[in-house]
Amino acid sequence: MEPVIIRMASLCRHYEMGEQIVKALDSIDMEFRRNDYAAIMGPSGSGKSTLMNIIGCLDTPTSGIYELNGINVAEMDDDELARVRNREIGFVFQTFNLLPRMNCLKNVELPLIYSGVPPEERKERAEQALLSVGLGDRILHKPAELSGGQIQRVAIARALVNRPSIILADEPTGNLDTATSHDIMDMFGKLSDLGNTIILITHEEDIARFTRRIIRLRDGRIESDEKQ
Repeated sequence: MEPVIIRMASLCRHYEMGEQIVKALDSIDMEFRRNDYAAIMGPSGSGKSTLMNIIGCLDTPTSGIYELNGINVAEMDDDELARVRNREIGFVFQTFNLLPRMNCLKNVELPLIYSGVPPEERKERAEQALLSVGLGDRILHKPAELSGGQIQRVAIARALVNRPSIILADEPTGNLDTATSHDIMDMFGKLSDLGNTIILITHEEDIARFTRRIIRLRDGRIESDEKQ
């Protein structure tokens, strides 16, 4: 059995809205293992974005435990959290978030600049990441010269370039047509087979069916957690 990458126990995230307390997440118990491929689903307000933010170390729980690779995230300081976000977690967003004036290679190199990787190694690793997503012939193209699916592949390459153990994807196919969406999901499946833990948010049932596990949230609680 693969090792546990993420462990949550009695995890809660509450917000104060005036005199009212909103329970965005309420007593979540969950684990993700190496090479899990999971979709998080739920209606608006179910807590899925809050859960994704906590997994990505962009937010912290009000109470409970969140362990990442065996380390309690609550015990990390801001610098340690920033290092974890940059090295352990790759983010893929619906809106791609590429810099339009930079070519693909430079966009993919960005996380390595923040990590202090030397220029020659940056270039080599960025090229390898782009090759791994099938864009070896588009390295010097700018985002405006690519299709929507190719742009998302660049975003995935950027998420991969620091060799993270976890990839978090927020509606990664939301701006893509059906055929391109299925290609992207197939790619995530292959990355999972290579050892990455892939966790994505989606509201589309046909997209969720590409994964091997579907977690459904409702009112901040786990409604179901099923492997498929």
